[in-house]
Amino acid sequence: MTERSVGTNPGEHGDGALEGILVLDLTQIYNGPYATFMLARGGATVLKVEPPQGESLRKRERSRGVSEPFAALNGGKRSVVLNLKSEAGRSVLLALAAKADVVVENFAPGVMDRLGIGEPVLRALNPSLIYASGSGYGTSGRYRDQPAMDLSMQAMSGVMATTGMPDGPPVKAGPAICDFLAGVHLYGAIVTALYRRQVTGEGSRVEVAMLDSIYPTLASNVGMHPWATPGPSRTGNRHGGMSIAPYNVYPASDGHIAILAINDRHWRGVVSVLGLEKMFDDPRFATKASRVHHIDEVDRRVAEGTVRLPKAVLFERLGAVHVPCAPVRELQEVIDDPHLHETGMLRWIEHPEFGRVLVHDSPIVFGDRPRGDMTPSPALGGDTRDVLGRVLGMDEPRIDALGGEGAFSGGDSG
Repeated sequence: MTERSVGTNPGEHGDGALEGILVLDLTQIYNGPYATFMLARGGATVLKVEPPQGESLRKRERSRGVSEPFAALNGGKRSVVLNLKSEAGRSVLLALAAKADVVVENFAPGVMDRLGIGEPVLRALNPSLIYASGSGYGTSGRYRDQPAMDLSMQAMSGVMATTGMPDGPPVKAGPAICDFLAGVHLYGAIVTALYRRQVTGEGSRVEVAMLDSIYPTLASNVGMHPWATPGPSRTGNRHGGMSIAPYNVYPASDGHIAILAINDRHWRGVVSVLGLEKMFDDPRFATKASRVHHIDEVDRRVAEGTVRLPKAVLFERLGAVHVPCAPVRELQEVIDDPHLHETGMLRWIEHPEFGRVLVHDSPIVFGDRPRGDMTPSPALGGDTRDVLGRVLGMDEPRIDALGGEGAFSGGDSG
């Protein structure tokens, strides 16, 4: 650990790849907090800097569910409350930034500058600092100042236009894919910048836009998009580029199963498992191109075969001959998935505020060490005094004085 660190939380591994890295996390909701959660699980010390009322996700009205999003995304962090609209609060933030390795924020562009704690100010104090910014559209371009949330980004990016049935309206993807894809890219940007600093000694600014992050996922759709005479962009459960058949969700006797055959070997497996051997000799299905040309008939025949069997049996038999497939599962089935619990990706923990909740780990696994225990997300401001004492060397009278100056109380900083 470096002298800047405030220590790992109980149950966290002390030999993480990012041990000794001090992160100031000013992010909220899903995008930034997921990036900083990944940093925390990698061994970094993450100080979650929140306004006096708590960040937006902490303040959401709750209808008790299996998982608490705030708890899932903020485990292993420490909570420091600062009123960044007060001079005293900003002074503490600047002092912490002078000792930090990374500052991460996902405010709207310009907010940090208006508060007087933008990237130029922070990096003037700490030239080796990594300043990481997440936003909807980035810090340049004509959409820069447009507000952005996952739903609006799905609309803007083409995700909604490519989701749903061809004769139906645009449909959003169920998960918050834009938020989390941007969070993954933001994590990657931070780690890349840390490596660059290790090599060159230089700090840097990195930014990730949600719109940029989601665009590469349209590869199939854009790849087959006709420029001159655009056709329907929604393909239902079929391939986005309409270049693979079978590629669809088919009925089982007890639900549905997704099946795709991207080559002839897969096709032979589908036909043999479903008892459709007569299709072997039919020239309409002899090649990948001919199967796509007769896609409606392929789907009809495959569905006649799948509907006779339960989805678990189909999954087992098709998987045995290496056909890509999976049962369409309800959320409860995913929550109870023995594989995700055996690998440690999903855990039930006792949380001091939320009770027994389901949390997830980072998807990144180092082969030379097991996944560590999951530390519950912190109480609002519960680590403020300890952090100011241990990181900034402040004594109790100085901390009390800052409190009297409004550093830890007042209006929202966002």
